[in-house]
Amino acid sequence: IILKMGKVCAVFGGSRGIGKAVAELLAQKGCRLAIIARNLDVAQTTARNLGAGHLALSCDVSSEQQVQKTFEEMQRNLGPINYLVNAAGINRDGLLLRTKTEDMIAQIHTNLLGTMLTCKAAVKTMIQQQGDAIVNIGDIVGLKGNSGQSVYSATKAGLVGFSRSLAKEVAKKQIRVNVVAPGFIHTEMTAHLEEDQLKKAIPLGRFGEPHEVAQAVVFLLESPYVTGSVLVVDGGLQLM
Repeated sequence: IILKMGKVCAVFGGSRGIGKAVAELLAQKGCRLAIIARNLDVAQTTARNLGAGHLALSCDVSSEQQVQKTFEEMQRNLGPINYLVNAAGINRDGLLLRTKTEDMIAQIHTNLLGTMLTCKAAVKTMIQQQGDAIVNIGDIVGLKGNSGQSVYSATKAGLVGFSRSLAKEVAKKQIRVNVVAPGFIHTEMTAHLEEDQLKKAIPLGRFGEPHEVAQAVVFLLESPYVTGSVLVVDGGLQLM
């Protein structure tokens, strides 16, 4: 018997970085979480630290079979999904002329195709309920571009077009789809960057923290009249 508690939320890429911060905030709000990552050990550690009743699963989002299986597991253990957050992403920076085709494909498969597959699986179950929501994590780079990140940027720009179109498709079922576009945030993905140089270009003068992005994600999940929007969380970087 599935106890009717808080909402059930699937966080892909929930074992670290922004995804983990989103999971922590949702757990505080009484949601039951599925933490999904490629590395099961890390996902289990994250889920355990959230307290009892959460689920950890391993999934490569670029595999339709694995995504399908993950949603069946979640349904079995937690019940129907109310919230989906897509925070699984990879970047392999480099000038286009030096980028291997397999690195292009890897980024497209994880960042763009992976989100399409999880959204497709989620919408299938969400159509039976009312008032569910999806938030896809984009990137400010997807809106303004960045040298050395053409492929990554393309995947994140693609998320915006995908999310806006999906928002139109599912609105009559009262399912909302939004995007959060973070700027420079303290995560493993940005650990190699020259922070002192970069923060001069940020009006607020610093990198953001994962929990600051998580607040924006949860705001969009919980806002019943917001759909098809892109919420930029970048300390003003886009103003420059």
